[in-house]
Amino acid sequence: MKTAGHRTTPPRTYIINGPLQVVSITPKTKMRFISSAFALATLSHCFSYASAKSVPKDPCTLTASGGDDTPQFLKAVKACSTVTIPKSTTLSIATRMDMTGLKNKHINLQGTIKFTPDIPYWSGNGFFIPFQTQITFWLLGGENLLLDGGGTLDGSGQLWWDTFASNSSLLRPITLTLFQAKNVVVENINMINSPEWHNLVNEGQNVVYNNINIHAVSNSSHGAANTDGWNVYRSDNVSILNSVIVNGDDCVAFKPNATNVLVENLDCTGSHGISVGSLGQFAGVFDIVENVLSKNIKMSKAQNGARIKAWAGPNVGSGIVKNITFQNFFETAVDNPIVIDQCYMTNATACAQFPSNTIIQDIWFNNITGTGTKSVVASLACSPDSRCSDINVNEVSLSFPSGTAKYSCQNVNITGDSASLFPACTTT
Repeated sequence: MKTAGHRTTPPRTYIINGPLQVVSITPKTKMRFISSAFALATLSHCFSYASAKSVPKDPCTLTASGGDDTPQFLKAVKACSTVTIPKSTTLSIATRMDMTGLKNKHINLQGTIKFTPDIPYWSGNGFFIPFQTQITFWLLGGENLLLDGGGTLDGSGQLWWDTFASNSSLLRPITLTLFQAKNVVVENINMINSPEWHNLVNEGQNVVYNNINIHAVSNSSHGAANTDGWNVYRSDNVSILNSVIVNGDDCVAFKPNATNVLVENLDCTGSHGISVGSLGQFAGVFDIVENVLSKNIKMSKAQNGARIKAWAGPNVGSGIVKNITFQNFFETAVDNPIVIDQCYMTNATACAQFPSNTIIQDIWFNNITGTGTKSVVASLACSPDSRCSDINVNEVSLSFPSGTAKYSCQNVNITGDSASLFPACTTT
């Protein structure tokens, strides 16, 4: 392949004859060398020269340019079926990356993709996500996509967290957004220090995350705020498997219209839990979360364990939460190990006057064990007027190391072999 400005070296022919190692270089010159050692050294130099001049750089294997590597990354993904970022390479991403509409692509990330902490640029130019007023560094979408390789996505979050502490209106980018993506696998990837959520699945179908290591911990007095592991939104058939998460918000959150989701074998530390919602926030919008199984979850030093949250009050939306199972949760030092909050962000008076329009039904808490940091280890707080139904608790064993564990409930009928842990539920 010829490129502009490149001169092709004329072919050279090398002939070795006789005991004196006579070397002929055709067509222009002939040289005789009495020393065979000198002849071999010269040949080695000639071959190296020819190789250097005739073998072009592989455009599908990327190296750092010393500047913004976004253009070469975008170009390679468009042209190549497989793009490799070698282990020793760190790509600096200084401008947003739109990789939507791809088909049959493999991004083999062995090295690092590092997003620059250029707050003025990103806050004004990140791709806008209308849901909850978000922006993102990277849109990845299309069909039959694989992102793997054992490398790292680095969101350079520290400056963002510190700045957000004094400017709560600051828009901070999500690291990776799968947008309109179908048949996608993301596996064997490290994600560190996202300014905001690490992953958003937006309008995805048949998506698998496997063996993802997420780590977002601040080294200042300002926490790593809103660094959710995953948010699943308007997506169907999503699996999140075999991953370790250390962060400052939800480990996984099922946002509106997340259906048929499996979360299995996760180790979550410092998070806000495995959360359904929040739902029913926006007037005129009907939210659905249905058919979700979260199992084999280790939750440590977290704000919540297994949680469902839905809005109540005036001028909110509506929806349904149905067939949700939390199974085999082992929780250590969790503030609220089991939570249903159907009056989310709403005081008791407003919730009684304006009950939640998000119906919660067919919910299972199975084999939830461990310790809480507060005396109330399980709180099932539903809105009035039978907005919760078919709530099941089985094999629940939670303790409060500093005293007696308590269970509370309101406006709900509870069934299951652990229902007796709860006193008679209050009615509001």
